[in-house]
Amino acid sequence: MRILVVGGSGLIGAHVVEVLRERGHEVTTVARTARAGVDHLVDVESASIEELRPLLAGQDGVVYATRTDEQRPVRKPIYPVFRRDNVEPVVRLFTAARHEGLTRGVIMGSYYTYYERLHPQWRLAARHTYIRCRVEQAREGRAAAGPELPVAVIELPFVFGRAGDRLPNWAGPLDRWARSRAPLVAPVGGTAAVSARSVADVAVDALEQRRGTDLPIADENLTWDEMLARIAEAVGRRRRVARLPASVAKAALRLGGALQALGRKESGVNPSHLAELLLADLFIEPTTGRPLDPALRETFPHSDERLS
Repeated sequence: MRILVVGGSGLIGAHVVEVLRERGHEVTTVARTARAGVDHLVDVESASIEELRPLLAGQDGVVYATRTDEQRPVRKPIYPVFRRDNVEPVVRLFTAARHEGLTRGVIMGSYYTYYERLHPQWRLAARHTYIRCRVEQAREGRAAAGPELPVAVIELPFVFGRAGDRLPNWAGPLDRWARSRAPLVAPVGGTAAVSARSVADVAVDALEQRRGTDLPIADENLTWDEMLARIAEAVGRRRRVARLPASVAKAALRLGGALQALGRKESGVNPSHLAELLLADLFIEPTTGRPLDPALRETFPHSDERLS
């Protein structure tokens, strides 16, 4: 296969490129900034259909592996901003891919859309602009692609791993906290977690099999205190993680939402309703059964390794 990977220099995109090449496929990479291994510099968020078509010409498939920071506060109204960043580029990309006769595609999505299907009573898309746009991204991207171009949506939880100097965007604060002398506290609840390598394997499988389904993925399910404890152990600062009362977590998040509202700002995942997600077991079954520890240690290297 000949595959175009949009976001090919990012954490997940780089692993997808690696797995594709290991399996003997040809890869072309697209990114917004110049880095080693990037074939074309294109801002896909603003590129038109006609600008995208030459990149897609002669390809068999395309992977969309860019993302938006859902926690970034944006001045209201935020829906047009998140739709511009998450939905419209995908619609243009897969419209161009359909015109060029591509036969397979993958979107790197979010596990929040999995829970939107699983627990409609949570009203996630109604309460969180980011989740609403992820739902629209999958639906409208597939509509733009048409029936001859099946598009798999990989619903990503917390992704661990490293690609060169690229790390998960949420890793920095947790790394500093785990290495500090500050006490570690975590609420009830937890999350699914996966390595970037596992994501890449599932993505390439989907391309090879021309799958057009939703694919939630997890290597392990971790409670928040388990995750923090394993991160602390990985960096060489093993210690106990205290349990944060649910009432305290709810109050803190509601305060954050109120402060954002005073500034006429909001984030894609609304802090006023975030407690309902944070305190839930956001687990995915079945898991792959792959051990997460190697990717966890890549993300949070031991202090001795950082000095060497």
